[in-house]
Amino acid sequence: MNTSTPQRVLIVRLSAIGDIVMASGLIPALRSLWPEAHIAWLAETGPSELLRANPRLDEVIELPRQRWKTMTREGQRGLAIKEMWGFAKRLREQSFDLTIDLQGLLKSGVWAFASGAPRRIGLGSKEGSQWLMTECLARNETDPRMGKEYRALAVSLGAQDADFTPDIQIPDALKIKAQAELERLFGDEKVALLAPFTTRPQKHWFNERWVTLSQGLRTLGYRSLILGGPADLQAAEDLARCMGPDVVSLAGKSALLESAALIQKVNLLIGVDTGLTHLGKALGTPTIALFGSTLPYWEAPTSKAEILFVREPCSPCHRKPVCNGLFTCMRHLEPQGVLDAVRRITPP
Repeated sequence: MNTSTPQRVLIVRLSAIGDIVMASGLIPALRSLWPEAHIAWLAETGPSELLRANPRLDEVIELPRQRWKTMTREGQRGLAIKEMWGFAKRLREQSFDLTIDLQGLLKSGVWAFASGAPRRIGLGSKEGSQWLMTECLARNETDPRMGKEYRALAVSLGAQDADFTPDIQIPDALKIKAQAELERLFGDEKVALLAPFTTRPQKHWFNERWVTLSQGLRTLGYRSLILGGPADLQAAEDLARCMGPDVVSLAGKSALLESAALIQKVNLLIGVDTGLTHLGKALGTPTIALFGSTLPYWEAPTSKAEILFVREPCSPCHRKPVCNGLFTCMRHLEPQGVLDAVRRITPP
């Protein structure tokens, strides 16, 4: 493998929120390895917000992919292509000498290729993106830790394993704002943040169990706060109504980095396999993850986190459930078991 020290490095991980959180450990790892290098990250509008406050990144390049898709749907394909061509030209002009495609898909690989870097490393590259790389690395699936495949890539480049730690930075002003918002909504009561929503139904827990859990949390002295994205707004409000008047929903009402600041300030987070749950672990918030159809990692990063997972012969099935909508793996997770985990990871 090429061992020369790069001067300009581009990391490509366009989305999703959880993967950017788990991959963020590359930032301190590569900064320690190449302290003088210019390190940039290419990410889509939205997820890129998580990276902007990081002092160890020299640059965050925002890819307006959704804008181009909208333009194409609205009959402005020619203008979208013109903008994409101009974006590729500007990217190439940055003269990166190493580009690392962490996503390994065609939609990320084309931009890694467009960077013009003479050395392009793809992680688990597929969909044809492998032909756009100069090197491809297999994804590490055996390490039980969070961000396992990104950690293995960092080590393969010469970084120290200990330097790979999740690195999401939140501006002080947002931390102050989050603390004030929590005090306004909950006074001095303990707050449990619930993250029930994902893009795949097989990763969801069940509404009636969230309701029972919120009632159990109240007996432990916690008020519940529901978070999610704009698409979750109505479902979150419906769930909050079922839980009762003590529950607050801010789903769809907080920007991504504002949500991260809230996560850092609450007393507890409970969530399914979603970006907000991974943020909880990365930010050091006591976190309980409910996994079933997916198992992105199975060793909690700190003593303040716990993973609840009951293996079925078919799990983790990822995007191909075979249970006819029963989601048996998630049904194994009972509210009482979650409350027991709360007692284990939080002080009395």
